[in-house]
Amino acid sequence: MLPNVLQRSEADHTPVLAEEVRELLDVRPGNTVVDATFGAGGHARLLAEDLGGKGKLVAIDRDPTAKSYFDRFKAGAGVDVRFLRGDFSLVLTQLAANNVQADAILLPKVESGDTVRQAEAIMAENGAAEGMAIWCMVETPRGILHAEEVASASRRIRCLVMGTSDLAKNLGATHTRERLPFLISLEMCLLAARACDVAIVDGVHLDLEDAEGFAHACRQGAELGFDGKTLIHPKTIPVANTAFSPSASELAWSRRIIESSKEARERGEGLVVVDGRLIENLHVEGARRALLLARAIAELEEESAR
Repeated sequence: MLPNVLQRSEADHTPVLAEEVRELLDVRPGNTVVDATFGAGGHARLLAEDLGGKGKLVAIDRDPTAKSYFDRFKAGAGVDVRFLRGDFSLVLTQLAANNVQADAILLPKVESGDTVRQAEAIMAENGAAEGMAIWCMVETPRGILHAEEVASASRRIRCLVMGTSDLAKNLGATHTRERLPFLISLEMCLLAARACDVAIVDGVHLDLEDAEGFAHACRQGAELGFDGKTLIHPKTIPVANTAFSPSASELAWSRRIIESSKEARERGEGLVVVDGRLIENLHVEGARRALLLARAIAELEEESAR
């Protein structure tokens, strides 16, 4: 099952009653929780309609235009759509204090460890579940330059999320097929994530009709070393899973490496060679990771198909 991730709104200081927060943030495993601040336009509508009554959209935004938009399609979407206007600190406090079953809090535009520590302090003060993680979007020049500081700011941090759309705006860069304007930023965040032992997912591909371009972007992200890709619609999940999953040939090779290493140890041999290639422990570890990743994706797809 995919994680429930609640994304905080920005620059919102509208008062909201705690009772209202408790009612609206009725999040349970299996629901899809999104944030309306990414835009009250077509992507939100497509997502809600595609869920087909199987999920929930919790929109957290002070923009009245967003609320009216959600109200217009709420009845016909077949999805429970809630709208909450509230201050980030209060929302986060109520999330923690009322045992809301979200897997993670997604913080946008994180530029320093202080932002993470502020969120962590609110969660701790209000009894947040030990397993509730913090995900951080890195989408500004300052955030890129402070990526290691962000990734190491809390034991709750599990993932960095590349916000390439806002980054393009802030850099004055253009989205191209090969994403050359973003490669330095992407690699800097990858280095930070690996140094701090947290996951990292690539940014979105904005054109839902560009299937070939999306597949190419997924393959590029996997080649760069990302753990996955941020998606804007459920229909893109299979392509992303294919790109970030080991291929059949890679899995067969991984099994051979593991088996050959085991046989060599049983013979008391320290040197392992498979098809003329020297195999070291790092290759065996990589092979095991590939098998575990393939199994995890298969289990998710099986569960989603039920």
